[in-house]
Amino acid sequence: MASDVDTAPLIGRADLLKSVRSALLDDVAQGHTAAVFLTGESGVGKTRLLREVGAQLRDAGALVLTGSCLDIGDASPLHPLLQALRRFDAELSTSHTRTSTAVRALLQMFAEETAGPDGAGALLERVSRGLHLIAEGRPLVLVLDDLQWVDRSTRQLLLYLLAGLGDLQLSVLAAIRAESLQGAHPLRRVLTELRRLRSVRVLDLAPLDRGATEQLAAAVVGRPLGAESADQVWQRSGGNPFVIEELARDLRDGRDGLSDTLREIFLARVDALPRHAHAVVHAVAAGVEPVQHWLLARVVRLPEQELIEAVRATVAHRLLVSADDGYRLRHRLVAEVLEDELLPAERSALHRRYAEALTSAEAELHQARLAHHWRLAGEPARALPAAVAAAREAERLHGYAEAHRHWSAALQLADAPAVGARAVDRADLLGHAAEAAHHCGEHARALALLEELAGAGAMSSCALHIRRARYLAAAGRSAPAEAEYRRALEAHDCTPRERATAAAHLAELLLHLGRYADAGRRAREALELTAVVDGATSEVVLASAALGFSEAYLEDPDAGLAVVRRALEIAEQAGRPDDVACAYLHLAELLTGPLNILEEGVVVARRGAERVAELGLGRTYETRLLAIATNGLFRVGQWAEAEKVVAAALRHRPSGADAVELLLARCRLSVGYGDIEAADRDLDAVATVLAGGGARHVIPLLTLRAGLAMWQGRHDLARQAVQRGLTESRSDDVAILAALVWHGLRAEAEAYASRTVPVDRTAVRRLRDVADRVARKSEKAARPVRDVVDGFLALCDAEVSRLDGNDPELWARSVAEWDRRNHPYPAAYSRLRQAEALLARRSRVATAGKLLREAYRTAQSLGAVPMTSEIRTLATRARVTLDEREPAAGRDGATDAAGGDELATLTAREREVLAAVAEGLTNKEIGQRLFISERTIGVHVSHIFDKLQVRTRVQASAIHLRNRRG
Repeated sequence: MASDVDTAPLIGRADLLKSVRSALLDDVAQGHTAAVFLTGESGVGKTRLLREVGAQLRDAGALVLTGSCLDIGDASPLHPLLQALRRFDAELSTSHTRTSTAVRALLQMFAEETAGPDGAGALLERVSRGLHLIAEGRPLVLVLDDLQWVDRSTRQLLLYLLAGLGDLQLSVLAAIRAESLQGAHPLRRVLTELRRLRSVRVLDLAPLDRGATEQLAAAVVGRPLGAESADQVWQRSGGNPFVIEELARDLRDGRDGLSDTLREIFLARVDALPRHAHAVVHAVAAGVEPVQHWLLARVVRLPEQELIEAVRATVAHRLLVSADDGYRLRHRLVAEVLEDELLPAERSALHRRYAEALTSAEAELHQARLAHHWRLAGEPARALPAAVAAAREAERLHGYAEAHRHWSAALQLADAPAVGARAVDRADLLGHAAEAAHHCGEHARALALLEELAGAGAMSSCALHIRRARYLAAAGRSAPAEAEYRRALEAHDCTPRERATAAAHLAELLLHLGRYADAGRRAREALELTAVVDGATSEVVLASAALGFSEAYLEDPDAGLAVVRRALEIAEQAGRPDDVACAYLHLAELLTGPLNILEEGVVVARRGAERVAELGLGRTYETRLLAIATNGLFRVGQWAEAEKVVAAALRHRPSGADAVELLLARCRLSVGYGDIEAADRDLDAVATVLAGGGARHVIPLLTLRAGLAMWQGRHDLARQAVQRGLTESRSDDVAILAALVWHGLRAEAEAYASRTVPVDRTAVRRLRDVADRVARKSEKAARPVRDVVDGFLALCDAEVSRLDGNDPELWARSVAEWDRRNHPYPAAYSRLRQAEALLARRSRVATAGKLLREAYRTAQSLGAVPMTSEIRTLATRARVTLDEREPAAGRDGATDAAGGDELATLTAREREVLAAVAEGLTNKEIGQRLFISERTIGVHVSHIFDKLQVRTRVQASAIHLRNRRG
């Protein structure tokens, strides 16, 4: 932001000028690079400082190229460099023929550049060579203004040159508007990384102090300011040089009232509009965007041609944006500014005009807008019916989040004195609001509304118990939910239909708690009750799904699976969202869990997630289905795809039991990757939510806690987590109990191997007893369940052998068990331990080396950093070559040999992340592109730095670009 008249002296920046010059020229060794990035608010003097520094550097013999970035989305690639070259060419005299020829050759190269197989790396190298020719041995300084608008190609060029790949002495001086660096701006992470380089400085250009403010103002006015005027300039400007100069000119020219705040700047722009355009901006600010043209016409009540001219003026002044669907403010801050400029009566009148226009429109009523405008017009009695209608319409379209918002608004309106108690059934509003909150995942709100409804005495005790149990279960509070269902079944006022509902929901809850036998009994009871009740489709679906799951786990997998599939068919025919979602949930869980039909289970889970999202249950059931898909993908080794699924589910910001499922799924990935901080955070969150939770969630939580502790070398903590898990006995899920026992025995074996804590022989005996009980209990389970349990028991036997000789044959059996089930992670772990056992016996060393290489390839392809590290450590001790330069498979199992030698250790996903880093993208932008969470991208970047042995994004980008050229 520059002043219209730029004759004021540069005040208060002498020390900064000297520091920047030294950093860019005096302190830069031959062949090295340096950069200074100036940040600051608009008007603080960045552009002026660029000019002053550039002039000094030019006088000192440097070649200075000056360009600016454009504030447009489709700016041509490398625009600031092209602009700088054209300016420089125009300034060259006829005596600089050689330099002019080099400049024009580089410009011609840009004009003729076409996309080719050698990619961006070759282009950047040609640009570097061209700049080298232009510099002719002189220091080269690129001065770039408004870098907040830099295009990606220029960002990539800066990374390339500052990495020292350009073979020339280069300095970069750039200005960045600080207020633009908000949220996920691409430069934020780049600047953070560049700060680590000693040759790069990021300087924040602060406002002037009071003394410098008075000095600058006096220079503009032409005389010293009086005490009152000086104080006024200081208070209103805040030391911003641009505002100081403008206020000083006002004083000099006798003008009053130029503002120094954002509010006053916007108001000044609005006030500059023609009268009718002024009214248009106020009207759009009061409306619900987008404001359609026909609606705006009825509110401002102008002739059509005058309205069009007024709108055109607001667009020209960059206050409004016009689109096919209507008008919007370019920035909503304008609405906040203008709101205080209207009298309350004026605001009410505007909203009344909107409401009247919407009511009289021939088109379908916009009930949500109508309720909004009647409420702000001070007419709650007229807003209430519109809010109720909007809520019902949202429910009809399965928009439960919107329905919850409208029902809540209706409750507030009903409390207004102008409405009257007889005008509305408050209990009915409470019931609808609670149910909508439950469906959209606002579980705490649902329970609070339900308690208010219970206080009104508008529900039978049985109905109240059932609804409270449903809400508690959804909130992850399983124990009190079970108690509420039992109270419902015992209630004297329970009708046959309510009894069937309570039994069916209780069966589903017991299923989620892993108590499959109890769930089957309750499901049969519910089906018997539905036989004498008409229209109990929902209860039939719930009970059938629970019964089928129970039968598949405990008795006949095929018969049970058929029952669950039939429940889904019934649910789809009936079309009730909750029933469809529940049936999909049980089918996907059955396939990916007990039956171990992982590929089909993942497909069903993802298809079900799409279906329930269409039904408005994205935050609840879609989240849980995506968690199931994530677990299935984790087991088959498709961790990169699992990351994408987790990221998609997290967009719903789930809560309660839905959040538990997803956080546990994400934590499995974090433990596998070695992201200790993320795993700890997720486990703490799950523990908080799981107050009163059942074994089916608590045991996996403690198993993950133990696994994480072991990778940290905290075998005592792992032991404690396992011992706590063994107290959770009310579960028929022998598979999760077998996994817990394996972790317990592994913790003791790790303690024995590390000698950090003594082995607890009592704990070992207890764990072996539990393993024997699990083996006996699994004999009564279906064959697929026994297969999974056998895999964990094989691990248990092998871990016990580590305490007494470490039998490689037991580890070989574990390898075979997990290979047969296509579970690469435990198979790789078993290969590591088998190799360890063979090397300890100093036998079959070649076989041990082969096993280590196979385990290493799997761990590398998964991105399992802790396991990879342990394999490397063992291989180093045994002098086994892992052949790290062999192109690694991607996380999804596909081999990608496209990268050069330096990138051979990276997985396919890590190469994708590195390519995006080289483009200058932030972690958040990369996550959005690859559908992965920002935190996970950070883990990938850390792994990339470790494998490439670099410390900064600039250095990693240099390696990427060098290998692309190759």
